[in-house]
Order: sequence, then structure tokens, then C-alpha cells
Amino acid sequence: MLVGDNSDQRMNKIFNSVLLRVSVRNFVLIESFLTSLIPKADHKINFAKILIVQQPDFNNTEIAFRYKTTPELKRAHFLFSVFKYNWLVKWVPAIMTTALKSGLPVKGIIKQFGFRHFCGGETMDECDTTAKKLHDFGIGSILDYAAEGKGNAAELEFNKNQILKTIDKTAGNQTYPFAVFKPTGILSFEIMEKADAGIPLTNDDLNVFYEGKARVEAICLKAAQKRVRLFVDAEDSWIQKTVDDLAEEMMEKHNRSEVIVYNTLQMYRHDRLKFLELQIIKAREKGYKLGFKLVRGAYMEKERERAEKMGYPSPIHKDKAATDADYDAALGLCVENADIVSICCGSHNEDSSALLVKLMHEKGFANDDKRFWFAQLFGMSDHISFNLSQAGYNVAKYLPFGPIKTVLPYLSRRAQENTSVAGQASRELILIKRELKRRKVPQ
Repeated sequence: MLVGDNSDQRMNKIFNSVLLRVSVRNFVLIESFLTSLIPKADHKINFAKILIVQQPDFNNTEIAFRYKTTPELKRAHFLFSVFKYNWLVKWVPAIMTTALKSGLPVKGIIKQFGFRHFCGGETMDECDTTAKKLHDFGIGSILDYAAEGKGNAAELEFNKNQILKTIDKTAGNQTYPFAVFKPTGILSFEIMEKADAGIPLTNDDLNVFYEGKARVEAICLKAAQKRVRLFVDAEDSWIQKTVDDLAEEMMEKHNRSEVIVYNTLQMYRHDRLKFLELQIIKAREKGYKLGFKLVRGAYMEKERERAEKMGYPSPIHKDKAATDADYDAALGLCVENADIVSICCGSHNEDSSALLVKLMHEKGFANDDKRFWFAQLFGMSDHISFNLSQAGYNVAKYLPFGPIKTVLPYLSRRAQENTSVAGQASRELILIKRELKRRKVPQ
């Protein structure tokens, strides 16, 4: 589709024949090519006023899986077939964890299947091969040290240092457009839980809390100094207020001239849209910019079970339709306030991804406007990631890394997510089967 202010039929015919499958990234080449076709005496074209809009085709499996070899695609087919069996997803992670602790030789099995599909490597440097491969297809990578703290100060400090290293690696490197950290990897879960519940903190508790806050401050300061965009991942609802407060403080401090710190909003919570509205009002009053990664959230069962067990109202929307409505409303609100809000559409939902494309087009934003990003987890929803990138949009994949025993909880969550998110594994399987058929591979 072409939107512009020149109605010359000959020019439009040339444009429409050439721009069927090009992205904004090739605009300079297109301009040069078209200028050579159209005599200067006949036309004076203002190419800067021409907007090329390419709608991604999420059903194009050739583009979606072109970075995967056929053996890799077969392995993915097997993996997502396994996710259909809830009892396997429930028990296998626990069995593998026990086997690893017992010294049994299961590391190779884990690495061959789940780890290789969802993770970049055991070390940061091991991720480079995968990240380069993704970058060759226009996809950025987000190095995610997939560790969760267990309250041990030495462990939390180690995790902080790993995150600082990812920021160093990300700085000035187009392969890695963002850095990220998980708050429970550097802050005590127990102390955050007490703080959110309104339980008075002892002096020892306060010392632990301020040590954790210092880690957050060190990470955000390094990101600001290196001009690296930084995601603060979301946590369970019963510790999220502490995370929100810290993220807000860091945004107010570091997001003055540009967006560095991004908080994450789980839109399956019924209070998040109002929270977003208030954040925008507050940021305008205080003169700083906001960054948000918008996700739906994948653990409704866990949240609802805890709420029922402890006798408080569930923080989760009653149904998927309400979650979808709030997610899409949040996208609209952010686009409307794009003068101070930058967002990442962290979604495996085709409709929401297409909606952001539409909203950007309606506002006249370029496909590759750096205020708008799309992100999916490595190993999932390639049909969204690669087709968006093909259309010239900013796309990144979360690329977790870490020792297998450290990453196992992350792998367990991915397995659970693919069984709990309605149709996720089935959708992946359908697309993989379609691509294998296109490649004429027996199934």
C-alpha cells in the first residue's frame, strides 16, 4: 500500500510494481532507482512525503523458518508435539532437576532438545553464533541471564555482575538492541513479598532491601552511561509493587532525554491499564519519558490459585477477552502518547502485533521508528518475528543463557506456557508442519 500526495498515474504504476515486497530499510535504494526511471523534466517528486506501508503476512512460513535447517525444524516439531501432553510437562522438569542434582548423565538430553530450542547457550559468548544468525535476518537479540535468586547475597551479587556484562556487550552493538534483568535475580523475593504485603521490615530486612536496590541502581546507571535500553522484567503480582516503584524511580532518574529504562506491564492484570494511565500523567508532570514492555502474562493459574487459597480477589481478568481488550487499549494509549512513551509489544499474539502495525501506520510513524519494538521469546512465534522484520519493523528475540541447571526453571516455564496459553503449541505445530510440507519433508 502506498500513501502520498502525488496522484500521477504513471508514477504510481511504477511504485506499485516495484514496492510489492520491500521494506522501509531499502527506501534509499528505491528512491535512487525510481529517480532514474522518471525523467527529471516530467516529475519533481518529494520522496520524503511518501510512506511505504507493508503489512506482514503471519502465514508465510517460508520467511518464518528460513533461518532453520530442516533437522532443526524436525526437532522443533518433536518438541511442540511433546507439549501437548500435560503430564509430561508437569513431571519431566522435576525429574530432570533431580537427575542433574544426582549427577546422572541427562545434561546432553536437555541440551539437545529444550535448551537448544529456547536458549542461546550456556555462556554469553556462546550466544554470539545464534545472535549473528538472527541479525542476518534483521532480528535483534536480547541477552537474558536466566537466573532467579534464592535469597543468597553472594548469588544475587553474581547475577548482578552477569547483567552488567550483558550491558557492556550490548553497548554500541546493533546485534543486541536491549539488555534485560529479572528483579528476583538480584533482589530478595522474601523481602519484596514482605514489603508488598505491608509487613514492617526489620533492620536486617532493610539492609537486605537496600543492598538489592543498590544492585538495581548500579545496573540502571551502567545502562544510562552506555546508552543501552534496559527492560525490567515483571514478577508475581504479590511482589510487583516493589518492582514498579523501583522501575518508576529509575525511569524518572534516567529517562530524561531518551528512554533507557522500560518497565514491564502484565496486561492480564485488571489494574494495569489504569496504572499505565497514571504513569503517563505523572511522567508529564515531572518531565521524564516512559518505556514499557507490554506482555499479557502466562501464569493465570498460579495467580488465581494463590488468590483463592489466601482469600483475596484475583488480580487477573476473568477471561481472555478482557485481557486482550486491555492489551490492545494499552497499545493505543502508548501510541497516542508517543511523544514521551516508547514501547515494546512483547506478544505472541498475531492480532495485537497487527494492531500496533495499524496504529503506527495511522499516525504516520515509519516502520522502523525506534520508539516501537516487537519482541518474542527465542524458539517461539517465529512467524510473527520474521515476517515483521521482513516488513521493516524493529524486532528482537529474548535469548536466554546460563548453565543448564540454572536455566532449567526457565525451560520449565516455557513448557508450561505452551500448555497453558490457549492454542500456542498447536499453532506452532501447524506452522511447522506447513513449512515441512512446503519443503517436501515426509512427516
